[in-house]
Amino acid sequence: MVQELVIALAAVLCAGALYMASAARVIRQYERGVVLRLGRLRDDVRLPGFTMVVPGIDRLRKVNMQIVTMPVPAQDGITRDNVTVRVDAVIYFKVVDPTNAVIAVEDYRFAVSQMARTSLRSIIGKSDLDDLLSNREKLNQGLEVMIDSPAISWGVQIDRVEIKDVSLPETMKRSMARQAEADRERRARVINADAELQASKKPAQAAGEMSARPAALQLRLLQTVVAVAAEKNSTLVLPFPVELLRFLERAQQPAAEPGHDERAVPPAPADLPAPAASADPPAPTARAAAPAPVVPSSSEQPFAHH
Repeated sequence: MVQELVIALAAVLCAGALYMASAARVIRQYERGVVLRLGRLRDDVRLPGFTMVVPGIDRLRKVNMQIVTMPVPAQDGITRDNVTVRVDAVIYFKVVDPTNAVIAVEDYRFAVSQMARTSLRSIIGKSDLDDLLSNREKLNQGLEVMIDSPAISWGVQIDRVEIKDVSLPETMKRSMARQAEADRERRARVINADAELQASKKPAQAAGEMSARPAALQLRLLQTVVAVAAEKNSTLVLPFPVELLRFLERAQQPAAEPGHDERAVPPAPADLPAPAASADPPAPTARAAAPAPVVPSSSEQPFAHH
C-alpha cells in the first residue's frame, strides 16, 4: 500500500514537473507577450519576466519592441522631369502596440517593407531630379508621412526614413558635369570682368585725389622710391617731374627789355652835311636786306648780370 502511494506521488510529481516545464515561459526585457486562449485574445499583455500559460490551450506570441532597421531595395522610377533614376532607402520603425501588431496584420515586417517600396516609387514620380539630389530632407519627411499613415493601425511607429543613394544614368552624369563646368566658366568670366571694371575705376579715382592734393603725389613718389630701393638693385631709378625741368629752362632765359636791340645800327653823326636838294626826286637805290639778328639758343645765351 505504501509502495503504491509512493509510486503515485512520484507520478504526480513527474506530471507536475512536466506541466510546469511546458507551461513556463520567460519574456525578455525588450519583448511583450500576447496570449491567445483557444483562439481568443487575452486582454492582459504579458510583461517581461517569468509567466505561465496553459499548455495546449494558450498560445503565447512574443513581440519585439526594439527599433528595427530595414533596408528598402533600390527602386527604379521616372521623375517628374522625365529622368530615369534608381533610388534606395532605409527605414527605422518599432512596435508600440503589440496587440495590433499580432492581430491587425499577418506580418508587420513584410507589410512595412512593401509599403516603403510603394511609397518610395510614388515619391520619385512626384519629385524633380534637383529635389532628389539637393532637397532630400523634405523628401524624407514626405516619405515618412506616407508610410506612417497606414502603419499606425498596425501598431507600428515609423521613427525615421532616409534616402541613401540616387543612381543616375551615365549620359545624365556627363550632361550635369558639362552644365556645372559651363556655369563655373561663366562665373569666372563675370568675376574677371568685374575686376577689370574696378581696376579701371580705382586709378581714375586715385588720380583725381592726387590732382586735388599735390602733396599726395609727392608722398606717392617717395613711397615708390622707397619700394624700389628696398629691392637692393644696383641701379636706382628716380622719377623726375617734367614741370621742374620746364621751370629751370624758363629761369635760364634772360629777361630782355621790349623794343631794345643791342645790334641796332648807330645814328649818323650830326656834323655830316646834308645832301643837296634837287628838283628831280632821286632814283631809288637798291638796299641789301639786312640779315635777321641771330638769337643765341638758351644753352649758348649768357646769363644776364644786373
